[in-house]
Amino acid sequence: MMLAQAYESGKFGLSFELFPPKTVAGMQSLFRHVGRLVAFKPSYITCTYGAGGSTQDKTLEVISGVREKYDASVATHLTCVGRAADELADYLQRAWTLGVRNVVALRGDPPQGKTNFSPPVGGFAYANELVAFIRKRFPLMGIAVGGYPETHQHALSPQADLENLKRKVDSGADCVITQLFFDNRDFFDFRDRCERIGIGVPIVPGLLPVTSGAQIKRIASLCGAKVPRPLVEDLQRNDDDPDRQFELGVEYAIQQTAGLLAEGVAGLHYYVLNKSAATERVLGSVQLPRSM
Repeated sequence: MMLAQAYESGKFGLSFELFPPKTVAGMQSLFRHVGRLVAFKPSYITCTYGAGGSTQDKTLEVISGVREKYDASVATHLTCVGRAADELADYLQRAWTLGVRNVVALRGDPPQGKTNFSPPVGGFAYANELVAFIRKRFPLMGIAVGGYPETHQHALSPQADLENLKRKVDSGADCVITQLFFDNRDFFDFRDRCERIGIGVPIVPGLLPVTSGAQIKRIASLCGAKVPRPLVEDLQRNDDDPDRQFELGVEYAIQQTAGLLAEGVAGLHYYVLNKSAATERVLGSVQLPRSM
């Protein structure tokens, strides 16, 4: 399935995001969890790769394995970091040969230890340039781009961030998958602002069920998403009870998911962290649209 098809004609697109495991045991565990998640009939499954493309081979191993084992549509992530245009084309050709028909195109974060992004020689400085390159060289590929309901940490302003997103969409993106967020009002406001500026592709909310207090700290440091104080406090009060923390996080994610579905979102994208239990519980507790 191509990305555009996941949301066309009133369809509801469900998707999951994986990351490449570092060990053989991790890879085996990932496929066990994916085997449970595919029971929800996702429209596609994506996989990230490490900083600077350090795990690209593993990414292709994951998504080609998912495609072959579960007959699932898949998408590879691709960033501008550390790769010239011809290297990006080589990677996309490898992906295409393996049956990958979709890509999540991102600028990517600066390498560890650096605060500013510097484009590689012969490469791209912005995600919209990468999108335009993919659309020209691989015109049949589906393309998703990232959006930020709470504004990208490095953006000059919310308006500048939104204008940058429009450039990505105008360059050929089929849909927008958002960074994770925890207040649905942020997403609805973002979706409205996208509509007002003329972004007409589906805006898909990205969700992460937080199931431990340790995740809170990592989330805040990586993407700056605001975590509601009541949830933080509930998790902290149960710091010595992992099972209770899991239940609290899942219940919050169920309520967040239900609220989004009630407002007719185009789809849902779950950052599953290579696990299935929390997302299974969430999806098993809500009524997904019949148009999947």
